[in-house]
Amino acid sequence: MEEQKEAELSVTGVWIVGAVPEQEVRNLPSAWGQSSASATVHFDVPGELAWWRSKAQSSMFTPSTSSPGDWSADDDAFRLSALFDACHDDSDHAEELRDAVMDQFPPDVEEGLFVATARKADPFSALAYALGPDATLRLPGWFGDFLLDAEQVRAQLPAVEETLVLTGTPRRDAIERIHAWMTGLGDDPDHNADELLDGPLRVLRHAASTGHGAAGQVRWY
Repeated sequence: MEEQKEAELSVTGVWIVGAVPEQEVRNLPSAWGQSSASATVHFDVPGELAWWRSKAQSSMFTPSTSSPGDWSADDDAFRLSALFDACHDDSDHAEELRDAVMDQFPPDVEEGLFVATARKADPFSALAYALGPDATLRLPGWFGDFLLDAEQVRAQLPAVEETLVLTGTPRRDAIERIHAWMTGLGDDPDHNADELLDGPLRVLRHAASTGHGAAGQVRWY
């Protein structure tokens, strides 16, 4: 029991977006499910998405009374986190595909690779909470997991730009929501929220300009 508690305390969520050589995309298996079919069979994903839409304008966190500047999660935040978890395909096939894709990513975090990590939290979930349901569903793939060839990258880039290029008040609000998620559900008060918005778009623009495919994957360690 103590070992289980320690494992839960030390879990790290990771979201990786990387450029992939076009030829290697063709050699990889089919991408992850692009619909709720990839989610847990007994989880009402359409119903939960409708619930999320009804709550999208509301905060799911309250200011922390014990740690000024941080946030505490409300019940709605835990419910939304459960939705994201249910939409994550952790089958053996999906994990094998993630491993195969990761082997094709650039070795260094530069234009062609973005890596976000957070203790006890999933960076993509924080971004999704910040963006809201409709904007999140405009991003490639299914809740952070995607595999695109070069043509698909170019086709989807405009929607990603529309979603992630935020300025002024919308950007400030998104950054505050990311911080709320990272402190209310995670343990990462210093997470770089700006990079969580800018990094994935940088990679997709790089892939589009160089004729690469691209992939994203949510992982837990």
